[in-house]
Amino acid sequence: MRLTATIAALLLTTTSVFAQDVTADDAMSDAQRATFRAEVRAYLLENPEVLMEAIAVLENRQEQTEATRDETLAQVNMNALVDDGVSFVGGNPDGDITIVEFIDYRCSFCRRAHPEVAELITSDGNIRIIIKEFPILGEQSMLASQFAVATKTIAGDDAYKLVSDALIALQSDVTPTSLSSLASAFDLDGDAIFAEMDSDATKDVIANNRALGDRMQITGTPTFVFGDQMVRGYVNLAQMRQIVEQERDDG
Repeated sequence: MRLTATIAALLLTTTSVFAQDVTADDAMSDAQRATFRAEVRAYLLENPEVLMEAIAVLENRQEQTEATRDETLAQVNMNALVDDGVSFVGGNPDGDITIVEFIDYRCSFCRRAHPEVAELITSDGNIRIIIKEFPILGEQSMLASQFAVATKTIAGDDAYKLVSDALIALQSDVTPTSLSSLASAFDLDGDAIFAEMDSDATKDVIANNRALGDRMQITGTPTFVFGDQMVRGYVNLAQMRQIVEQERDDG
């Protein structure tokens, strides 16, 4: 459907532009303009490879435009991305590459990416990872993120990492009961964490992440920022390694 729409738009645009250009030069009549458009249309239909070449150029330009836009968004929001003072920071805190990941614990692609991100961080050894809680998939997502943020506040980064890893792997529903069991499994103060979940500080962390996501036009998870390169959606381990090396080469 996208390709068909692109072809139709390109065809209409091409014939209109050609006709306008010639009209300006030769003052074509309506009949002449209609004939010219028909001839251009017939040529393009008889030579579809021209259309395919033009579509490839158009899509490449769109990708470049989107990449430039995303790079600008990352640069403008870099301080909020890497130095908000509240987000979890893991990996090598002095790493030469920083990866920021926006996650939702109920997101299947976040779950798919999680072990690959962990392998990237462990095997590379020189990457700092920052997690942005970004619950966008409903009430259970919000509960999970509130629990993770509250755990960090009450019990620190090590406890947050344990809880975050457990939440991303959790197969059951996220409920007060399942969260209480999780706290018990890690010998955490569940009552204190549950009280902190409803605090203004916890709500502010998530609200600020949502505001940051809005500014960066993030609508889905996972979303990654490698250095100042934004990657929207799941990428596998090999692709992540390529992006990291590219960032190092560019740096």
